Amino acid sequence: MNEVKSAVRVLEVLELLTHEEKPLSLKEVVDELGYPKSSTHNLLATLVSRGYAIRDETDRYQLNNAFREGPGWICGPEARLSEMALPVMRELRDRCGETIMLGVLNGEGRLKTLERCSGTQPVRYESPLGSCLPSYCTAMGRALLAGRDDAQIDNYLSRERIVQYTRHTLVDREQIKAHIAKARRDGYAVSDQEIDIGGSGVAAPVLNGKGETVAALNVAAISSRFNENGEALIAAVKNYAAILSSRLGWH
Repeated sequence: MNEVKSAVRVLEVLELLTHEEKPLSLKEVVDELGYPKSSTHNLLATLVSRGYAIRDETDRYQLNNAFREGPGWICGPEARLSEMALPVMRELRDRCGETIMLGVLNGEGRLKTLERCSGTQPVRYESPLGSCLPSYCTAMGRALLAGRDDAQIDNYLSRERIVQYTRHTLVDREQIKAHIAKARRDGYAVSDQEIDIGGSGVAAPVLNGKGETVAALNVAAISSRFNENGEALIAAVKNYAAILSSRLGWH
């Protein structure tokens, strides 16, 4: 089999970064793989620019954590979004102590969780990474749908099977659309025990430089704490979603 030399080198760099837990310097990569320094630097720079690798402040390289612990080998915009979001998510988690999640819509309009920072509370609400959940009854899903036009929302709801997961789940399509419209007006969406009894969340949209909703930032908590601290959690998630949006170019 004839192998393409440049492709082999890219894969070997990725394999090296995958197997190493600690960040590697350019010299360490060169010493390990035996490639010329200049071409190795170019390979690493390309992987960083495409979101596959991260270069830290000491000029060391490591695999983007989204590929090591996240929902799989995402690339391009989603990888870069994850890389930029994680520091913001950790800061928000440390401020409120609750689990923080980042989600996007997949091609069918369902919610895909890209990243998660688990809360510091002994009892906390979690959701699995990479899971695809219905958008109509989740806080992130509603915040993301609020960034779509009415025709797109109607199209999604016409295709989605509406299930009553708990006694709190909204199943009337007109009521669901009203909640999405409210999320658009308010700048955040809430889901209170609509997927799981005892779990609640609030999400705010993340915008890119064009003002398009590209993700949603979510604070998830057990319902008793959410009811006690709801206003503070809403203010916090809106603030940190705005910070992340600013870093993506939205002003």
